[in-house]
Amino acid sequence: MRPIFISGIGTGIGKTVVAAVLTEALQADYWKPVQAGLDPGTDSSLIASLVSNTQTIIHPETYKLHLAASPHIAAREENRRIELSRILDQFNRIPRNRPLVIEGAGGLMVPLNEVDFMIDLVKQLDARLILVSRNYLGSINHSLQTALLCRNYGLDTAGWVFNDHYLDYEHEIADWSGYPVICSLPLLNDVSKRTIREAAGRLEGTLRQALAGVSGHQGE
Repeated sequence: MRPIFISGIGTGIGKTVVAAVLTEALQADYWKPVQAGLDPGTDSSLIASLVSNTQTIIHPETYKLHLAASPHIAAREENRRIELSRILDQFNRIPRNRPLVIEGAGGLMVPLNEVDFMIDLVKQLDARLILVSRNYLGSINHSLQTALLCRNYGLDTAGWVFNDHYLDYEHEIADWSGYPVICSLPLLNDVSKRTIREAAGRLEGTLRQALAGVSGHQGE
């Protein structure tokens, strides 16, 4: 079963909330291979506190870095280097008979080291990509730049999840990018087990339909 990779147009746009909703809706496992920033806690611990189902397994991070910064900088501060091969080794030990939600750090062009970027990891994982966007001044440009990058890299992109509402802009971004709108999530002022469970319940059918091809292998 192919993994689902959650990325977005930048940082602070709600990837972890989307990952929580998707994990709950699909009763999927969750994995954040690179965690940069440990205060006030990790995204893995947040996901564990938000999902209600008993099927989800939270897989440990390959890299846990203290500094909240670009992963390559956070690693450098600890005299470490993020190796794609080490991440892939851990991925290959994760059972493939269950859905797996993988959350990236930052956007697709965040460097992991002096050679590799987050987008290279998505490609190596052969993951189905979901892009998260949020409405702010400049977000249309950032969304379309991200979509162009995905297309140039040949990534299997399922579509957009919008945090908060763009109104008409959602469909304009979908039309310009060529990637469909999977769903829109209202801005959750109270992020809790209850609100994540309710959002997952509303969107389960939509998400399963959008990801219907996730169990296959992308053709070239």
